[in-house]
Amino acid sequence: MDLTLTEEQEMVRKMVRDFAQKEVAPIAAEIDEKGEVPFDNIKKMARLGLLGLAVSEEYDGGGADAVSYAIAIEELAKACASTAIFVAVQNSLVCAGIEKFGTEEQKQEFLRPLARGEKIGAFALTEAGAGCDVSVLQTTAVRDGDVYVINGSKRFITNGGIADIILVFAQTDKVQRHRGITAFIVEKNLEGFSLGKEENKMGIRGTNTQELNFDDMRVAVGNRLSDEGQGFKIAMIMLDAGRVGVAAQAVGIAQGAYEAALEYSKERVQFGKPIAQFQAIQWMLADMATRIEAARLLTYQAALVKESGARFSKEAAMAKLFASETAVWVTNRAVQIHGGYGYMKEYSVERNYRDAKITEIYEGTSEVQRMVIARSILS
Repeated sequence: MDLTLTEEQEMVRKMVRDFAQKEVAPIAAEIDEKGEVPFDNIKKMARLGLLGLAVSEEYDGGGADAVSYAIAIEELAKACASTAIFVAVQNSLVCAGIEKFGTEEQKQEFLRPLARGEKIGAFALTEAGAGCDVSVLQTTAVRDGDVYVINGSKRFITNGGIADIILVFAQTDKVQRHRGITAFIVEKNLEGFSLGKEENKMGIRGTNTQELNFDDMRVAVGNRLSDEGQGFKIAMIMLDAGRVGVAAQAVGIAQGAYEAALEYSKERVQFGKPIAQFQAIQWMLADMATRIEAARLLTYQAALVKESGARFSKEAAMAKLFASETAVWVTNRAVQIHGGYGYMKEYSVERNYRDAKITEIYEGTSEVQRMVIARSILS
């Protein structure tokens, strides 16, 4: 397997890296501190084509391959994990879901503006009582003529409070459990839709994470994504794609923390010499670099399998599992190398440490990834 990047992939890396370091990194601490979404940068990313990077050119997207997309997320996350996950949700969960399962009419009406960055998307699957086990969703959708009446609520939805277009998953047949889940394309201006609690998070604080409520919200049958009962299948396929994005995000977070620790170790002097000259620090840096490279290769491999069109559930789970746990471990070591300074908000590794943890949780916890991998290797 050749993992040498193509000229186009290198161009994507350079373009996104330049933007991330010039526009994203300088405000990362500020949006984390204030808990604000960087709307100005979102507009700039739309102009660069990043909000539809993985969408085919036919629908106004960038037409990037899966490895290029992973590279873009990695470079954004190195500067700001919040910005990276915003782009990941837009591309691999919302746009990809509509492009893969939507009708031509749905693609024209919803996918094009999402790909151009004119609209913001969200993926509403999780509920208060339905996290990893989505078969117990309580949100319902009952057909009434040419509409579905949706009731229920969703929790922890990234972009939920700022999204224009939301993929909502609801039970159309509770008896069938996961086989009775159906997906819908919902617009925020529908009557019966309202926003609930906005979450105050430990990390990725430059994102909006909100509760969504549906009270007799009426959605046209034409907004149903695929057939009734296909929602679980859609969600699982999109989560596989999302896991590659989260793995890339984790690699980027880890890389940023590692580079900060490496530079600090060369500057910090103790006992008359830079701490980088102490073997204890050298070994930490060596392990950090090795684990990051392994996580990156697993992520690119998962992206390559996805690009081939083959099933990639196992590869995505492996990449997400290893990269997320690597990010948590590396950022912990980066704080340790910084000592007391690493615990202070003036240093980026403190934010990296907090941001890394969520990568072990969303798009399926580490425990779920191990279940997916075990099921694959035992089948």
